[in-house]
Amino acid sequence: MTFVQTELASQPTSWSRAAELADGLRGSGRLPEAGERTAVVGCGTSYYMAQAYAALREGAGQGETDAFAASEFPAGRRYDRIVALTRSGTTTEVLRLLAAARGSARTTAITADPETPIRSAADDLIVLDFADERSVVQTRFATTALTLLRAHLALHTASVVADGERALAEPLPEGVTDCSQFTFLGQGWTVGLANEGALKMREAALAWTESYPAMEYRHGPISITTEGTATWLLGPAPDGLAEQVGATGGLWVAGELDPLAELVRIQRLALALADARGVDPDSPRHLTRSVILAGD
Repeated sequence: MTFVQTELASQPTSWSRAAELADGLRGSGRLPEAGERTAVVGCGTSYYMAQAYAALREGAGQGETDAFAASEFPAGRRYDRIVALTRSGTTTEVLRLLAAARGSARTTAITADPETPIRSAADDLIVLDFADERSVVQTRFATTALTLLRAHLALHTASVVADGERALAEPLPEGVTDCSQFTFLGQGWTVGLANEGALKMREAALAWTESYPAMEYRHGPISITTEGTATWLLGPAPDGLAEQVGATGGLWVAGELDPLAELVRIQRLALALADARGVDPDSPRHLTRSVILAGD
C-alpha cells in the first residue's frame, strides 16, 4: 500500500481523537471565541480547509470569519484572531504572515509537527501529531484539522465518523472511474471541500478537474458537461441541478454522506485513477511536502 492509502483509511479514527481534543480546548482561549473577528489562513489544501471552517463559523453565528491563502492576506485589515493551518510547520508564506501579525492579533497555529519554526511563530500552538502524514498528498491531517475546528463549534457528531467508515467500505459510484473529466460542487462550507476534492484529483491522479459553488455551475461551467464527464455534489443539491446535468449526458453523483465523508470518497477515487494510470500518489509531479522559499 502507498502511504496515502494508509493515511486515508485512518481518517475516522483521527476524527474521533480530534473531537476529544476539541472538548478539552473549549474555553481555553486557544481557538476563536464567539464574537472574535477571525481570519483563517493556509496554503493549498490547508487554504481549502480554511474556507470550509470560515463558512461554518460565520454560519454558526460565532462572528465574522474570513479565509485567505496565506500569501494573499490583506495586511491592512485588522482581526482579533488569526488561525493558521500548516501540516509541516515550515511553509514560508504562513511563517511570514505570522511574523507580520505579531502584536496586532492573537495567533493560533494548528500543525502536525511542533518541532519546526511554527512553535515560536504563533501565540498558541495546537498539535495534531497523530494525524501527521508521510505522503506529500494531504488527506488525514486536513480533514482532522477541520474536524477539530468543527467540533469546537459543536458541529461534529458521531454520525460523521460513521459516514467516514461507510465512505471507506462502500464501492465508488458506478461508472465514475470511467470518466475523463470531473467537476466538484458545494454550497456554503462545502465549497471549500469541493475545491479540495478537485485539488486531490489533480495532485494524486493528474486528472482534469474543476470546482465551483453549486449555483455558479449553471453560469458557464455546465457547458463542458457531456457523456464521459462527472459532476459530484458535496451536500444538498440546488433544485433542478441533477436533472440539468442528466440532460447533458454527464454522470451526476449526489453526495449522500456527510460532506467530509464525501471528500473521503473523492480521495479514494483519486487513488483508483492514479493506480489505473500508473501514477505514484506518494510522489506527485513537481510537488514537495512543504514550500520553503529561498532565503527563509
